[in-house]
Amino acid sequence: MSSIAAASPGFLSPTGVEIAFLLVGLVTFGAAVVTVTTRQLVHAALWLVVALGGLAVEYLLLTAEFIAWVQVLIYIGSVVVLILFGLMLTKAPIGRSPDADSGNRWVALTVAVAAAVALVWVVVDAFRTTWIDLDGAVAGSTKVTGESLFRNWVLPFEALSVLLLTALVGAIVLSRKAKADTAARTPQAQGDRSAGRSTDRDAKDAKDPKEGSR
Repeated sequence: MSSIAAASPGFLSPTGVEIAFLLVGLVTFGAAVVTVTTRQLVHAALWLVVALGGLAVEYLLLTAEFIAWVQVLIYIGSVVVLILFGLMLTKAPIGRSPDADSGNRWVALTVAVAAAVALVWVVVDAFRTTWIDLDGAVAGSTKVTGESLFRNWVLPFEALSVLLLTALVGAIVLSRKAKADTAARTPQAQGDRSAGRSTDRDAKDAKDPKEGSR
């Protein structure tokens, strides 16, 4: 009985990996809080890099190496870079911006806390007695993840592919519509500017007839 009790994992005797997991989780949580509370958009994007990088480290500590590198390559290497390019191309303000704050802060905080509590409750209830052997074989390698994905999660995987394709088509349609609206608005603006210059010239000639006759 004592050997079984000693072999069973517990919270009162954490290992070094579990302590590192907790510390990295605290850093990730702090970076996420700063991301959604700062009023500087560039700082928010950089803190988002820290939060996503912390999640990648958490995946590595859980022996999910494939998910960790996907997190780095897709989210940090693509999504964050896309956000930074969007900030630069749209000439967003670099410093503090009042537009980055919202009057619905308390509503957003309530929704966030409720979602976090629901997520924690679902995860704890589903994996209450599940323990990951961090010292054993890697459970999140590319081979293991691929077998689980294409055997048990084929339908959600394909549904996500269709969703991403729909988003891509919608982005193309919206960009073409914005381009067409800009092209239609440009000749009208040029006509207004030329009409304004002609009116100014006529007013000047009427004010100074000698200069107009010259």
